[in-house]
Parts: sequence; C-alpha cells; structure tokens
Amino acid sequence: MIGNSDITRKKRRRQKFVFSLFAAMSLTIVLVLFVILGFIVMRGLPAISWDFLTKMPEDGMTKGGIYPAIIGTLYLMLGSMIFAFPIGIMSGIYVNEYSRDGILKRFIKQMTNNLAGIPSIVFGLFGMSLFVNDLHFGDSILAGSLTLGLLVLPIVIRTTEEALKAIDSSFRIGSYALGASKLQTIRKVVFPMALPNIITGLILSIGRVSGETAPILFTVAAYFLPKLPHSIFDQVMALPYHLYVISTSGTNIVESRKMAYGTALVLVFIVLILNLIANMLRRYFGKKVKMN
Repeated sequence: MIGNSDITRKKRRRQKFVFSLFAAMSLTIVLVLFVILGFIVMRGLPAISWDFLTKMPEDGMTKGGIYPAIIGTLYLMLGSMIFAFPIGIMSGIYVNEYSRDGILKRFIKQMTNNLAGIPSIVFGLFGMSLFVNDLHFGDSILAGSLTLGLLVLPIVIRTTEEALKAIDSSFRIGSYALGASKLQTIRKVVFPMALPNIITGLILSIGRVSGETAPILFTVAAYFLPKLPHSIFDQVMALPYHLYVISTSGTNIVESRKMAYGTALVLVFIVLILNLIANMLRRYFGKKVKMN
C-alpha cells in the first residue's frame, strides 16, 4: 500500500510539473504577443489622427495620410477571398467527400502541402509572369488578388478538409437512410456542421494576406500613388508595402518613422477587426448548428 501511494504521489508531482510547464509556455507566448502589441501601440498611437486615416500621402510619404493604402489593402483582402474561398472550399469537399483513397488523393494532398510551403516571393514571381505579363492584367488589383488567392488557397483547402473530416460519419449515414443524395447530404447536413471550423480557414487566410509584401510588390503595389483606384485593373497602394518603403527606402526615413509606426498600428487594428468579425460569424453558425 505504501509503495502504491508513493508511486501515485510521484505521478501527481510529474503531472503538476508538466501542466505547470505547459501553462508557463502558454503565458510566455501571450506575454510576447502583448509586448509586441504594446510596443506598436505606444509608438504608433501618437501618429493616429483623422487626417492620418483619411488624407492622401504627401511629400514623398513623409506627410499626409495613408487613406489610399488602407483602401488598397481592403480591396486586396476582399479580392483574394472572393477567389480563394469558393475554390478552396470546393476542393476540400472533393478531397474529403468524393475522392477515393488511392494514389490520386494522396497526390492531391501532397501537392497541397507542398504549395503551402512555397515562399511567398515565389508566388509573387509566378503572379507577375502569369497574371501581369502573360494574361496582360498589368500591375493591378486583379493580378494582386489572384496571386494572394493562390497563396492562401492551400490553407483554405486543408482547413475545409479537416473540418469535414471531423464530422462523424453517422450523420452522413442517417441522411442517406432518409433518402437524401450525396450532394443533399453535403449541402444540408455536413457542410453546415463544418462551417464554424471552415471559417477558421478564413481567419488564417485574412491574417496571412494582410501582411504579405512580396506578392503585391510584383503584381499591384505602387510606391507613391495619392489617389484611389477606379477599376480592378488599376494599381493601388497597400499597407504592408507602404510600411516597408517608408521604413527602409523612403525619401526621409527618420522623418517618416512616426508614420511607419502609425501604419503598423492601423494594419494590426484592421486584422484584429476582421478576425473579430470572423469569430463572431463562427460563433453564430456554431450556435445555429447546435440549435438544429
């Protein structure tokens, strides 16, 4: 009995130690996040004003605002999601629901994983070659959106596939037993249940698209363009590229440093707002599934 109690106490101590270690690691990650956010807020908040958010840049981007860059970033986010989300969801549905286990399915999964690991600058070169030059879209919102859409497509595909895979097969069997076809089962049963987790792919995609510089550098971003685009074939300014330029190669780096921190804060704020909206949608659809 004494031996068993000693073993039990040792197991509990080990368990507490491991749990404490994991908790410390988690708190460290959260602390690092707050340190980074705090640094950006403290440096960027003095630059934020109504004129900074609503005016055109002036004097080589050392004065004025970042309004064109904000609008351009939102256009690129929206355009890339319009392209990547439908294709990614349909591809994930095909891989998980329709394709049979075999060489083709393994090949598709492997290529999707490989695509996710390609550096973003390679996507930028590909987008410049295909969309800008071969398809004659030029440096435009369309070319940049398609390139960014390709960049995040693997994330959407894998997220959709995993979300569908998590749905128990009993729901599919029950739907088939009631006379529903495979398409009806996917559309009415499986997809609505997987939608909250699929939205996670949207959140991850938005986060990656918003901060990419290399792809838009080759396909859409303008160094200094104090006007708004009139069509999808126009160039735009974008926050990531704007931040890179004024921080590294602007006309007056010291004078524009305050604007750089303000631009970084605006970019972080936009990502946080979009993530909050996506999380609200995920909770809404999650509650809807539970109610049904």
